[in-house]
Amino acid sequence: MSATKSFDISKLVVYDAWKAVKANKGSAGIDNETIDDFERNLKGNLYRIWNRMSSGSYFPPPVKAVPIPKKSGGERILGIPTVADRVAQMVAKMVLEPTVEPIFLPDSYGYRPGKSAIDAIDITRRRCWKFDWVLEFDIKGLFDNIDHDLLLRALEKHTAYAWVKLYVKRWLTAPLQHADGTLVERTKGTPQGGVISPILANLFLHYTFDVWMTRQHPNNLWCRYADDGLVHCETEEQAHDIRRALQERFAECGLEMHPDKTKIVYCQDSNREEKYPITKFDFLGYCFKRRGVKNQSLNAMFSGFGPAVSQSSLNAMRAKIRELNLRNRSDMSLQEIAQLANPILRGWINYYGQFYRTALYPMFRHFNETLVRWALRKYKKLRRKKVRGCQFMERIAKQHPSLFVHWQCGLVGNFI
Repeated sequence: MSATKSFDISKLVVYDAWKAVKANKGSAGIDNETIDDFERNLKGNLYRIWNRMSSGSYFPPPVKAVPIPKKSGGERILGIPTVADRVAQMVAKMVLEPTVEPIFLPDSYGYRPGKSAIDAIDITRRRCWKFDWVLEFDIKGLFDNIDHDLLLRALEKHTAYAWVKLYVKRWLTAPLQHADGTLVERTKGTPQGGVISPILANLFLHYTFDVWMTRQHPNNLWCRYADDGLVHCETEEQAHDIRRALQERFAECGLEMHPDKTKIVYCQDSNREEKYPITKFDFLGYCFKRRGVKNQSLNAMFSGFGPAVSQSSLNAMRAKIRELNLRNRSDMSLQEIAQLANPILRGWINYYGQFYRTALYPMFRHFNETLVRWALRKYKKLRRKKVRGCQFMERIAKQHPSLFVHWQCGLVGNFI
């Protein structure tokens, strides 16, 4: 460590942090500096970050408040740091993560290397076969309500780096700046949108929920992805007891379960026929409910309890297709539409097609209808002749089955 520097921070770590931020892309913060702008003076900008972080004189600027709509209605506020601040946060994350990651429990899946939402869906699917009841909970405004004192106490346990603790304190209290320039001081929470916020949220919930749940209810399996969680229960009474206990626990830590998104669900299937008003739940874009399943060995159908793409996810996909406005893009060729749409379609298939892929058919039909409407607008001979437009697109699909991703997967669907 230099005699003139308070902290020993490697320049290589700062450079690696920049590469990670660049790969993640993202928009500009309050200074309107984009990633491309930052890169034009890369050497100078990275040196400035390293120099200030190493000397203890780095103070994060306010984060940019960006409202985004929620699927359930209303909006949430994202806090977007500047590009330089994202690099600084990434430096701290890259040092902190190897220390805290080993203490996190296996059933915490969100924002963790080597774990994914699909992993959480898969383990939940298998546990719903074994347990009749599920307590589904959602933490209301997690990122806005994390108690700073409790979080810093947890951080103190797991890092010896004084500079990490110093800068985390500064990031936690960096003000939020709205579009009109208004600054809002923050006394709790960590900005949703910050690079280091997910790992801080996981550290907070590790002690608030994960460790507590394992200690207090060791026989109840659970799964958590950030602020969404599930607890598997043997009886309805047990589910109600855990819900009350969990509500008290969250209150002790300054959090609240979302009243509308927290519920007790009965996993109804062929072998579980009790009457109960709630027999399905949504988790990470999938809907778990009673579904027909074919027993291959017996060549017979039975009812199982499993996941498929949720209706709200299908609605969001349709909204995205409408947003692309493909039906009105008569200036584009079909190949150009494929180049634009295929990355999006591929992402949906890769995620939502892991379980009950046929549940994606309504979205594919909607997309095919969009292609038909594009053809009706593109070619004069097809206008106001929908049947002919459908026949035209069916011929294209047969002649060029690899043009669109869902056609490649054999998910062409019907055009008529």
